[in-house]
Amino acid sequence: MRVPLSWLREYVDLAADATPEDVLAALVTVGFEEEDVHRFDITGPVVVGQVVSLEPEPQSNGKTINWCQVDVGPEHGGVRGIVCGAHNFAVGDKVVVTLPGAVLPGPFPIAARKTYGHVSDGMIASARELGLGDEHNGIVVLSDLGIDAPVGTDAIALLGLDDVAVEINVTPDRGYAFSVRGVAREYAHATGAAFRDPAERDFAELQPGSGHTAVVDDQAPVRGKVGASEFVTRVVRDVDPSRPTPPWMIARLSLAGMRPLGVLIDITNYVMLELGQPLHGYDLDKLTGGITVRRATPGEKMTTLDGVERKLHVEDLLITDGSGPIGLAGVMGGGTTEMSDTTRNVLIEAATFDATTIARTARRHKLPSEASKRFERGVDPLIPFVAARRAADLMVELAGGTLTEEGGALFAEVFVAEIELPRGFVQGLIGVDYTDDEITGALTTIGAEVTAAENGWTVIPPTWRPDLTDKWTLAEEVARIHGLDRIPSVLPTPPSGRGLTAHQQGRRRVVNALAAAGFVETPAFPFTTEAQNDLHGSASGEHLPSIRLANPLDGQVPFLRRSLIPGLLQTAHRNISRGLTDLALFETGAVFVPEPGVEYGTAEVPPLGVRPSDEVLAALDASIPPQERHVAVLLTGNVSPRQPGRAAEAAGLVEALDAVRVIGAAAGIEIDVVQTQRAALHPGRAGALVAAGEDVGYVGELHPAVAEEADLPGRATVLELDLDRLLTLAGGRIVAASLSTFPAATQDVSLTLPAEVPAGEVRAALAEGAGALLESVRLVDDYRGEGVPEGSKSLTFALRFRADDRTLTAAEASAAKMAGVAVAAERFGAALRD
Repeated sequence: MRVPLSWLREYVDLAADATPEDVLAALVTVGFEEEDVHRFDITGPVVVGQVVSLEPEPQSNGKTINWCQVDVGPEHGGVRGIVCGAHNFAVGDKVVVTLPGAVLPGPFPIAARKTYGHVSDGMIASARELGLGDEHNGIVVLSDLGIDAPVGTDAIALLGLDDVAVEINVTPDRGYAFSVRGVAREYAHATGAAFRDPAERDFAELQPGSGHTAVVDDQAPVRGKVGASEFVTRVVRDVDPSRPTPPWMIARLSLAGMRPLGVLIDITNYVMLELGQPLHGYDLDKLTGGITVRRATPGEKMTTLDGVERKLHVEDLLITDGSGPIGLAGVMGGGTTEMSDTTRNVLIEAATFDATTIARTARRHKLPSEASKRFERGVDPLIPFVAARRAADLMVELAGGTLTEEGGALFAEVFVAEIELPRGFVQGLIGVDYTDDEITGALTTIGAEVTAAENGWTVIPPTWRPDLTDKWTLAEEVARIHGLDRIPSVLPTPPSGRGLTAHQQGRRRVVNALAAAGFVETPAFPFTTEAQNDLHGSASGEHLPSIRLANPLDGQVPFLRRSLIPGLLQTAHRNISRGLTDLALFETGAVFVPEPGVEYGTAEVPPLGVRPSDEVLAALDASIPPQERHVAVLLTGNVSPRQPGRAAEAAGLVEALDAVRVIGAAAGIEIDVVQTQRAALHPGRAGALVAAGEDVGYVGELHPAVAEEADLPGRATVLELDLDRLLTLAGGRIVAASLSTFPAATQDVSLTLPAEVPAGEVRAALAEGAGALLESVRLVDDYRGEGVPEGSKSLTFALRFRADDRTLTAAEASAAKMAGVAVAAERFGAALRD
């Protein structure tokens, strides 16, 4: 909301030397956010001048200019010669002259310059050049504005161009501040300055008369609320729409961010900004019959003021006459009855419309307006009578109209529910020891009626504050009025037993461990195609049920993902296309795995504004597919780049298996790898990840065809784990093992065995046979060359033995090693390699 300070001063005592920054600082103390300060970008000298002579001079280009002698007063150099291309003025007219040194909006500096054979010593200004509107065909003639000021008078002050506006951000719950009236009241709250309410008028003079009472026929109220609860009309006859809008009104409207559109429309906009009540003016002579407020019928259309024909929805609230729709209630009027240059008689409308109805209509038609912005936040139901009379008075004063006894009033009793405010509640909620007088004083200040009760107070909020609905909002008002700086900054003490769950802690450990190991986390959108779900969501690539979104962000990827790999592939492709080719990426996130034959998303969506029952909530929960949290990794490019004396090392299965070990260590469980096959992975280079005897994921090199389809230029290795299941299998808290003070005994063993035997199974056999003394076993070499029979391979393992109570002898370590070799020999025919 932009508020010109000259306007604000009419309703609150503003210090004469108060700067815009002072005003903003005061408004910030009562909870508003400052946005900006707006000024007319104009500096003087800009003065009133009188045309002494005018000589038309035709030019070779077909244009005729006027060589003028203009008196700007002795203090500004007397008579000056000025070239002007406008023709809407005559000798003797008083005009606005911008003298050399002035700067007009743009910025457009003024200087004496030679043009059309003369030295133009200044410029006679138009309204647009001064920032007072869009009129540029003619210059400003002061007599047309009803102004007769002495020659040499400062025109900047005369036309209100020295005014300045402050802009504040108005939150949705404080719609009353979309008015000068509301902001003036808040400034008074902040500073204690005297406030003068422009809505305080004798109700007897606000009565609109009869003959034009509207009818409300709402057969389908939204949430049971009738679309229009008040509808006030007044008639002003014999207006002159050609009269100019006064400069002070144009200046205020311009600073408030509204474009001048003619005196009649300017008046309705002015009153809306002043009081917060949107108004609409109809050309009375274009109305057919009486006015009816109703909902739209199926298939009905209307053309709004912006010239767009709109197909209406049955929830849309319409203003209609005998000819049909003439306005979208509270949003925008229709073109058939708008005020124009031929209007002579005006019907002024001031109404109270249902906020939900107006908000839905404005969003449905993508038609936000100054009126809808106010109606959807709640307008003071007691202000329509005042606003209608205020607009009528201005049309009499500024447009030469005559206020008649014609009009009408449809209104309902305004009821504001009482709120019980217990004594001590505000102090307990805010944390400040307010006195009872401070609490009641703050509530009285904002306009509430406060009555003492047995255990506290009964409070009736003011009609312009629909946001005050309970004791919590009242407590916030007390804190706001007395200053938010009084609220202490105290960190709350968390109750015992709270904090992250075991699974949350586990997920954090895994994420932190991967990041520490050099992987980069890259969250992606959870949307993909059905084909990608089939390929990466199952081992065989078979079709699996997927959840399709009813209203997807991207129509090409309308399904919820069953795997994290498609998102990592997209991220890798995007980075490679930008020159980043060495990638180690990971993501943790939810995947959606609907069960076959189960219908999801079929529960009926409950209406807004009503808390669903437990049964409805249970049905909604049942309509959501299972969501597992996975972790996935993708590696492509090089682990280390090429450098002097060293070739580049490509990322592959070794690095992927290292990532598996990092995840297992962080989760607190050992993960084994068993050879497998998957449709999306390279044959023979895929492994199933097993923990505690359960399949929890997979690892492997991406199939070349899949990598090519994803536009990845080289090899890519991926892994994906069911993180939730992994943490469940890991159990509770991880306990660090005791550190032995005795040294380790290390030995290597090389075994020759058939090539098809998986190394992981051999490793497991060695560990089983070696027994409790074996601390670790690690594969260090897989040799298949000279010296090894064809169809066989040589696997070398590094073994580390340690005892908790003694230093092991070489004989004890060797015995344990040979026990492991015996198990491997029994199961796989392994033999010690010479």
